[in-house]
Amino acid sequence: MQSATATIPFWIDSTSFPRFAKLSADDRVDVVVVGAGITGLTAAYLLTAAGKSVAVLERGRCAEIDTGHTTAHLTMVTDTRLSGLANTFGRDHAQAAWDAGLAAISQIESNIRELSIDCDFDWVPGYLHAPTDPSRQKENVDFQEESRLALELGFDAEFVNDVPLFGGAGIRFDNQARFHPRKYLAGLARAIVAGGGRIYEHTEGGEFCDEPLSVNANGHTVTCDDIVIATHNPLMGLTNIASATLFQTKLALYTSYVIAGRITKGLVPDALFSDTGDPYDYLRIEPHRDHDLVIFGGEDHKTGQADDTNKCFDAVQRRLESLLPGVEVTHHWSGQVIETPDGLPYLGRNRDHQYVATGFAGNGMTFGTLGAMIAVDGILGRENPWTELFDTSRKKVRGGARDYLFENKDYPYYLIRDRFAGPDGRSLRQVRRGEGKVLDLKGQRVAAYRDSEGTTSLRSAVCTHMGCEVQWNTAERTWDCPCHGSRFKPTGEVLAGPAESPLPEVEG
Repeated sequence: MQSATATIPFWIDSTSFPRFAKLSADDRVDVVVVGAGITGLTAAYLLTAAGKSVAVLERGRCAEIDTGHTTAHLTMVTDTRLSGLANTFGRDHAQAAWDAGLAAISQIESNIRELSIDCDFDWVPGYLHAPTDPSRQKENVDFQEESRLALELGFDAEFVNDVPLFGGAGIRFDNQARFHPRKYLAGLARAIVAGGGRIYEHTEGGEFCDEPLSVNANGHTVTCDDIVIATHNPLMGLTNIASATLFQTKLALYTSYVIAGRITKGLVPDALFSDTGDPYDYLRIEPHRDHDLVIFGGEDHKTGQADDTNKCFDAVQRRLESLLPGVEVTHHWSGQVIETPDGLPYLGRNRDHQYVATGFAGNGMTFGTLGAMIAVDGILGRENPWTELFDTSRKKVRGGARDYLFENKDYPYYLIRDRFAGPDGRSLRQVRRGEGKVLDLKGQRVAAYRDSEGTTSLRSAVCTHMGCEVQWNTAERTWDCPCHGSRFKPTGEVLAGPAESPLPEVEG
């Protein structure tokens, strides 16, 4: 269905964003923020508002990669059930995790109000329900028990017998929200600059140095007192290769697929929906004056591990059309989510004067904001109630050991498979226009791409992160690494980490 359609997210297609120049000279600031998505721009805004000088370094354009590919559900309801968090961390910590999500939504709402940002923000209810297709139900969820626990822990939760639109039993959670993420971040970006902060686009943070603390980019050096790494999948930064590699084993990267389409206004309730399938589906609307845009997603799989990504889009679209016959599909895109062994993100300091935020799972907007809040509090020397719970070096993963082992079995498996599996072909003639293939050319594995004009790009097929072989993503037209989720443009440039270097050029 989708192979001929560009995968441009609605958020990017529907609004413009201020442009910022490249870093072109050395600079000195209090804090360098690497990455200009929800985490980076939130941190930069809060720091600037507190009187700190800030420089934001963005490899491409602001709010285009992970934040630009979200579905922008603002919810404290985590992918891991509240009962699961209670079993792993105890009831108090489970409550604290959801409290943190609500605090992040409140911070977003406060920023919007203070800066008068027009970004379609509104408070809406959220619903958790069973999938309409019983074959997708992989876990037995006692909605009455889950709602009872939520109420006991102080959350506005109500068991319902008939969930709107989907039917059947479920839970209604009040005080959730939705917004247009790029409109919101455009407002933050303008406020950062107005407050004296600097934002540099097309400026990739390269070498990180300790003496003095600094980041090199575009051949220039930005010296600072603290660094916030806000790249979703964190760069190594000031940590050593052993620590960075160990940390990466705690992160499992998944690709999720989204379909958006026009529907009659008022046909779908203005609410957040997610089911208990595995992988789960999720839905929300973006209201317009004369129609609503329904945003529906799911079909998650580990990044780089789908044979045909177009089939994933097709499956999601079929389910949407079955739910809402007559929907006029306008956009489709995919995003990346990062999961952790115990169901909570890693937020905060990972070494002296360096902060990271990752592992948001399906709560990117809330946990990304929370990560910024924790980093800012650390830099300003303030106490934060969630620092210990989301500590990046926490070792106690009660109940999470099995998931940790399961997620990381893929890395040695793919190293072995890639060395012995056959290539997609052995001749450039087998690569059609607009297509990529891994070829065996003169004994070397090559990621070959031919653009619409017929020009061929040849890059090494070996991911520059840990040496796995990339796979061609037919829907997104990217090279994806199945081991740790790095993604590269068709011509080899890094699109998303943990890889920091492009695929090397090779000769034909």
